[in-house]
Amino acid sequence: LNALEGEMVYPAVGLVVSGGHTDLFFLEADAPPRILGRTRDDAAGEVLDKVARELKLGYPGGAPLERLASRGRPEAFALPRARLAEGSLDFSFSGLKTAAMLRLRGLAEADYPDLAAGLQQALVDVIVEKTLAAAGATGVNQVYLGGGVAANGVLRRRLAEMGKEAGLTVRMPPPALCTDNAAMVAAAGYRAWRGGRLDDYALNADPELVAGNAADRGESPR
Repeated sequence: LNALEGEMVYPAVGLVVSGGHTDLFFLEADAPPRILGRTRDDAAGEVLDKVARELKLGYPGGAPLERLASRGRPEAFALPRARLAEGSLDFSFSGLKTAAMLRLRGLAEADYPDLAAGLQQALVDVIVEKTLAAAGATGVNQVYLGGGVAANGVLRRRLAEMGKEAGLTVRMPPPALCTDNAAMVAAAGYRAWRGGRLDDYALNADPELVAGNAADRGESPR
């Protein structure tokens, strides 16, 4: 897999997939990130965490669920994949979460690995499909992956393999950095600094801030 080494190459599609975000961005060297698609309800990491809790795997649940899924059969359970309207790059995972929760009712523990594998595969299928569609729609050949769920080995391998088949270069941080929000904040700050934006120690957090909107207003991403 291609690690994030050296300068970033633009234009590119950026995928941020975590407990709070499942977003696709169009990235240019000297322009604010432009949102291409985002989740309309639950983020991918939120789904993994909530189902993992019901599977008694603890919190955060992404890593233990991936380990459990490695012993399961993804095809054992038919779980939904919401693709929304034709051409949409948005995500929707609430139906998948509900379906997995319903399947858990009365399920024997021996079948937990199969359910975990099916849930993981359903998430990965849609995320990879939408990311490749975003690259095709924008005509880019670079894809960047980040966020906590970017540590998931199945997602990393599938995106790298499918991206290569589509003629894309997929670059991602090592798994150890995918769980560190500070690394992503530092990268955003470096980009803002390179663009001439500076803030003093009075800078405060804005939980409602959207990356593209912040840059449009001349603000630094929080």
